[in-house]
Amino acid sequence: MLKSKTQVETNKYELEIEVSPEVFEDAVQKAYLRNKSKINVPGFRPGKAPRKMIETQYGEAVFYEEAVNSIYGETIEEAVKEAELTLVAAPDVEVTDVGKDIGVKFKAVCITKPVVKLADCKGIKVTKKVEPVTDEMVDHEIEHMRERNSRSISVDDRPAQDGDDVVIDFDGYKDGTPFEGGKAEKYTLKLGSGQFIPGFEEQVVGHSVGDEFDINVTFPEDYHAKELAGAPVVFKIKLHEIRYSEIPALDDDFVKDTTDFETVDELKADTRKHLEEHAEEHADADVETAILEGIIERLEGEIPDVMYENKVNEMVEDLAHRLSHQGLDLSTYLQFTGMTEESLRTAYREQAEKQVKLRLALEQYVADNSVEPTEEDVEEEYKKIAEQYNMPAEEVKKYIRAEDLKLDVAVSKAVDEIKAAAVIENA
Repeated sequence: MLKSKTQVETNKYELEIEVSPEVFEDAVQKAYLRNKSKINVPGFRPGKAPRKMIETQYGEAVFYEEAVNSIYGETIEEAVKEAELTLVAAPDVEVTDVGKDIGVKFKAVCITKPVVKLADCKGIKVTKKVEPVTDEMVDHEIEHMRERNSRSISVDDRPAQDGDDVVIDFDGYKDGTPFEGGKAEKYTLKLGSGQFIPGFEEQVVGHSVGDEFDINVTFPEDYHAKELAGAPVVFKIKLHEIRYSEIPALDDDFVKDTTDFETVDELKADTRKHLEEHAEEHADADVETAILEGIIERLEGEIPDVMYENKVNEMVEDLAHRLSHQGLDLSTYLQFTGMTEESLRTAYREQAEKQVKLRLALEQYVADNSVEPTEEDVEEEYKKIAEQYNMPAEEVKKYIRAEDLKLDVAVSKAVDEIKAAAVIENA
């Protein structure tokens, strides 16, 4: 079936593929049998018209499209296998010729996994810096604890001020007409948070419970909704409630009521200990990141852009999946954050490039250093996945090929080897 293989660029091949007239004729006959009951031919009951009569009335190529589609997948797959290519994206395929006497001819443009080189990754030098914990950091952490234990108190004897939480109804109008997303009831807003567009929160300040008033603001020129960008609008407001947070005093009684400690000094000592542990963990994470960056720097090779795009696609799909568990969809998230899908993809691009390069580098390290996981390693990984998804390991094996999982385990082992060989200097 593979007629020729031509390398047209780095990581790009063009395949010429042919399907014999006999194979194509069989596909056309099967297409006829599947569809003859749906085709009306004068003088014949439904499903009884001979193929030749149908082709005479509707054209010789009446079944060609379905016949080509029926053999397309297997034909291309076998040709790619015969060409010994490892693809990183679905091939771009076109039918160049088709007919009873010639069969089918395809041209497939294939983007292949790049051939890369990896310099020696043993002994990567990195610096570990543990940030010292200061008294100010301890005080800041305890201040957060006090804020978490604050009481929310409603007030009706004074106007709203910066820092208050207010409960409002709002209804937005542009040129006297309500606009989408501009209305809500009993919405809680912290004044001064910058949550709403500039000028909105400032105009709530000074109003009291029960007040009904208008707010005049102009949307930013770069606002994500083009129909509102730069537009002056009016929000009709009703103020239902004003609340402020009362933060408890830091004393031994507060410590006894909210923690397992007896005194403020004990609380501060424990807080310092946890901050120091966190600083150590953060420094370790920075060291690992530096080692991985060092691996990427040692990679040489021309990487197809489609690999980066595929990774970005995965990241966007993963975000959409995680949002769905929070009751949101991607479009709503983009509206809330003021982003477009294009800007989201741009934000993911650098991370995607690093992930692709790192994976290629680690796979090359596995090949260069003959990293070979044991059967026990692979079985243990199947077990972990099974526990994670609460399903039998044998069921997991139906979805994840042993060869693919084996490579994943080998890559993990490669990371461990490189980390263990790294030279870490303390700052």
